[in-house]
Amino acid sequence: MSPTNPARPATDPTPTPGRAGRAEHAGRPAAIPRGAARTTRAARTTPADRARADRAPADRARADRARAGGHRVGRSGRIAFVVLTAPIVIGLGIFKYVAIGWSFLLSLSDARGTIALGHWVGLDNYRTLLSDQAFRDSLLQILLFTVFIVPVTFAASLGLALLVHRIRRGRALLRTTFLVPAAVSYVAASLLWKMCLFNGLPAGIANMIGGWFGAEPVAWLQSTSPPLYWVVLVTLRLWLQVGFYMVLFLAGLQAVPKELYEAAALDGATGRRLLTGITLPMLRNTSVAVLMLLFIAAFQAFDEFYNLFNSGLSGTGTAPVQTPLVHLYNTAMGSQNYGLGSAGAFVLTALVVGVTLLQGRFTGFGRSGE
Repeated sequence: MSPTNPARPATDPTPTPGRAGRAEHAGRPAAIPRGAARTTRAARTTPADRARADRAPADRARADRARAGGHRVGRSGRIAFVVLTAPIVIGLGIFKYVAIGWSFLLSLSDARGTIALGHWVGLDNYRTLLSDQAFRDSLLQILLFTVFIVPVTFAASLGLALLVHRIRRGRALLRTTFLVPAAVSYVAASLLWKMCLFNGLPAGIANMIGGWFGAEPVAWLQSTSPPLYWVVLVTLRLWLQVGFYMVLFLAGLQAVPKELYEAAALDGATGRRLLTGITLPMLRNTSVAVLMLLFIAAFQAFDEFYNLFNSGLSGTGTAPVQTPLVHLYNTAMGSQNYGLGSAGAFVLTALVVGVTLLQGRFTGFGRSGE
């Protein structure tokens, strides 16, 4: 009985099929040798490929030239930036920072009638200024003015912003109408209030309106008992500033998500609850910024006080009220004591910076996460 898998005899004349033969026997194409494959790919290269290969060195050279040109453009751009900004930087350096440094040196010198550095007196100018009763009175007056004008301007600006924000039609017109006074010069507005509205004559607008109700003409700026000049000062400042801060509040109101109001309305919140629960908390950052700007503007009050009560370079001595800046202006320009005036400028700057830092401390303005 023959075996199931008999071994092939060693003398079998049938040749053993190679790789190609086995592939053909299996019905698959025979593998192409490696050298033949390279020859086949070279044969399949089209003229476009050969042209692209020929252009490759030129493309690389062109890219290198472009990069070199970019470096040249970058250098020329930096040169142009320096040339264009140099006049502004030099002007700021000379007329601002150098002037501030020179003013500080003057505050430590006895500079009378000249801005040249005189006899070195150290802190004597600061001691003299702080012991001056007129300067201390001006500080007290500006503090009282600030305590009154800041909350009044804040409330008026916020109220107008809430009203204008509710209006659907004509909002842009009202916003522009209230903002226009902010572009008016303080000097021009002061002269308008002094010569037209509150000039003290029967033909003045304020007295004419009062005459319709049987009131007698009033000398608004000269009346000290009661001090009616405060009516002129307060109305002038409100007219000039309310529109600007109203626009800031409007920007804050437009940033409040409407979804908060819709969710609160679903819970039954209306009117005052929406104002105290959503609007005011969402306006916290805007309110702090507005308060800070109002405090700084109040301490820097000068134009309206000077132009309403002044009739000449040395005519402010009879003014019923003076701010620190008006007092320092009279000291420097009227008495020609530039050392004392410079010392007062730095004292007032320190006061403004201190109040601003205290306000930021109490309100948390500028902290991380605000």
